[in-house]
Amino acid sequence: MPVKTIAGLVPVLQTAIGPVILISGVGLLLLLMTNRLGRIIDRARHLAAARKAASGEALGPIEAQLAILWRRARLIQAAIALAATSDLAAALLVITLFFTALLQLETAWIVGGLFCACLACLIGALLVFIRDINLTLAALRLELQVEDRPAGKSIPGS
Repeated sequence: MPVKTIAGLVPVLQTAIGPVILISGVGLLLLLMTNRLGRIIDRARHLAAARKAASGEALGPIEAQLAILWRRARLIQAAIALAATSDLAAALLVITLFFTALLQLETAWIVGGLFCACLACLIGALLVFIRDINLTLAALRLELQVEDRPAGKSIPGS
């Protein structure tokens, strides 16, 4: 028998709160990632302009930086896609929970599948994001090696 009263709908809404909180958290993660992508793009544009003015030995480090930025942009793009897919799966989960209770359907396998898909995409996004963080440090190491520094000093880990 379908839910016919508001009192019967309240437990359904309470069940849907968990995925809604997940949507909010992943939304903040998406904001962080899109900001990082914007910074990557800005830095790449700056280096592309510097590459036009550079010549000889100065071109190598700039090209290396641009290659790292390109890889980082691709990684962040993948992380954003995975995080957005995670949010989409969570939104579909809320709708499925709502209609399952409203229409008294048995869809435990759909709910479970959507939940697993949501978390799998979130895990994938975080793993790709960690890879981007590592590339950021590689770019910093490369940049520090190029800058003027006292003779005999080396960058840790290089």
